[in-house]
Amino acid sequence: MSERTSALDTLVFGVDIQSGDVRGDSPSYALVVYDGEELDRDVVSYRKLRRLIDRDEPTFVATDNMYELAADKNALVHFLGSLPDETRLVQVTGAERPEPLSRVASRHGVPYGKKPMREAEAAARLAAMNVGQVVSAFTDTTRVKVSRGRSTGKGGWSEDRYTRRIHGSVKEHSRTVESELRSAGLDYEREVTEKYGGYSNATFDVDARPGDIPVSSRRSGDIRVEIERLRRDGIEFEPLAKRRDHVIVGIDPGTTTAVAMTDLDGTLLDVLSTRTADTADVIEWIIERGRPVIVAADVTPMPETVEKFRRSFDAAGWTPERDLPVDEKQHRTREDGYDNDHQRDAMAAAFFAFDSHEDQFRRIARKVPPGISRGEVTARVVANDESVESVLRDLSDDPEPEAEESEHTVRELSAEEKRIKQLESQVERLQSHTAELNETVEKKDERIEELETELSDTRRKERQNARERRDISRLRRENNRLEDELDDRDDRIEELEGKLTRLKKLWKLDHSNFSDVSEKKAGLVAVKPVEKFTNDAIDAAHESYGLAEGDVIFLRDASGAGRSTAERLADIGPRVVLKAGGISDAADEVLFEHEIPVGPADEVTIQEIDELAVARESEVEAVIDDWHDRAEERQKEEKAEQLDQLISEHRAERRADGRGSSSSFGN
Repeated sequence: MSERTSALDTLVFGVDIQSGDVRGDSPSYALVVYDGEELDRDVVSYRKLRRLIDRDEPTFVATDNMYELAADKNALVHFLGSLPDETRLVQVTGAERPEPLSRVASRHGVPYGKKPMREAEAAARLAAMNVGQVVSAFTDTTRVKVSRGRSTGKGGWSEDRYTRRIHGSVKEHSRTVESELRSAGLDYEREVTEKYGGYSNATFDVDARPGDIPVSSRRSGDIRVEIERLRRDGIEFEPLAKRRDHVIVGIDPGTTTAVAMTDLDGTLLDVLSTRTADTADVIEWIIERGRPVIVAADVTPMPETVEKFRRSFDAAGWTPERDLPVDEKQHRTREDGYDNDHQRDAMAAAFFAFDSHEDQFRRIARKVPPGISRGEVTARVVANDESVESVLRDLSDDPEPEAEESEHTVRELSAEEKRIKQLESQVERLQSHTAELNETVEKKDERIEELETELSDTRRKERQNARERRDISRLRRENNRLEDELDDRDDRIEELEGKLTRLKKLWKLDHSNFSDVSEKKAGLVAVKPVEKFTNDAIDAAHESYGLAEGDVIFLRDASGAGRSTAERLADIGPRVVLKAGGISDAADEVLFEHEIPVGPADEVTIQEIDELAVARESEVEAVIDDWHDRAEERQKEEKAEQLDQLISEHRAERRADGRGSSSSFGN
């Protein structure tokens, strides 16, 4: 194919199968390369077609049937994935249910023939006119994966050091990739798998195409970088003329701004509602999706904000004769979904504006011949109040009117003809003036586009700076939080070290056979507190510092215990039980039976250290001695009571025997 400067912003490949079958071994294709002015034709093999696509990177590869380039859905997905980043596959005949190519070509005034080369030419010309559907199997999200470049098996070093080095390399390179994505101002989501020594892999889902990402696939030493676009659930289609169509725009202004957009056939194209976007952002959103012919509101008079949008696009305005009632707006938008009332009002404004101009749109469509943009004619008729005929004369290059005019100047003109000539001359001057004004408008539009580009770049940089500032603030907060945690841990460590020192001293007191116990500590004994005289409290104390035979146990609340709880305490076998408050008779009886001394805690000086405590050995011994004295008295009392009871029982038996004998004697 010859190389030349492109007359369009795009280079189009029109393709149609020439011979063979894509399912066979050697299909050939009719290829037409179109740059807007010249056509290059050739018959190429499938392999050469792929090489030319990779070399020239055309904007569109156009065909009347996408399955002429792939045998099935899987092969089509593979074909789409192998295209250059900026190349799109276009099916000019429609989406899931394509029309005949002849009908589409006729509707748009494109030459058509049944031979493969003529069909390839028609496909190229239609795609250059933004006719057709873009075929897509991938999203605009790209996955960048950083992973191990080699196995973590045996290496030259020991296996642990070898594995740690590989994982460390993956972690370090993933940080480099993340830094490059941030520098490029790209949005992404990160997910890492941490392993010994670093990462085994790190995945970045980036909101951009591979060509916009400053990272490339590679494999080097310990790491491997893979880049792939994320698949869609199936094959999807998107209109190629999305940004080129003339549209009707309905706007509902306010704290929440809503915008709805329809085509000139009244079909809803897109809806937006936002609380944060300013006027420039909304205008940019509209420009990306179409060229407004009419800007409409659902109330009258037109709000000033909507009027500003209308003037920005130099479009016609539309308002209802009276504010649209809610029930009418609900009825008109019932077949199209919306997220809130603001979107509903914007949609209703666009729909009612279309209804008001529908008959005019149809009349214009009937008069517009093939090859001339119906949207362009409609825009000039509606927005500029021109006639269809004058617009068509202006858009056509037919020189016949001039020839006719020159023929009629050779004879004497009537008064009526002179008047017509004067009017035609006046019209010509007005048209010339209009052309000059249009040139001025075009220059201003170009300047506006330049300023909008600068504004977009400035906003992008500002958003990037804002993200960086947010990241810095977040890192500072995280650093402060970590410093606070470190201070808290240092305080906790200091507290626990002091506690450990005290516990060691108590432990030594509890194990008095150690020779390093000082003389001044020799008169102390460890006391183990129990919060309540319950099984749960006993279990908690045992879990905290252990309860063992021979311990001095301090019951902070001795009330409420029964026989089972007392037996549980007795099974431990404490040396003595110091109690605060009264103890139940049942518990006292059980402890007495097991010969466990019980005494009041207020007779012993107890010094508590955290969970544990100490008391003077002499005071503890005094409580134990006092209990033994009371126990001896108690045993004497119990024996005296038992003796009295035996005497009473014996006397009762004798009285009973005496009454029996007297009764027998009387009989």
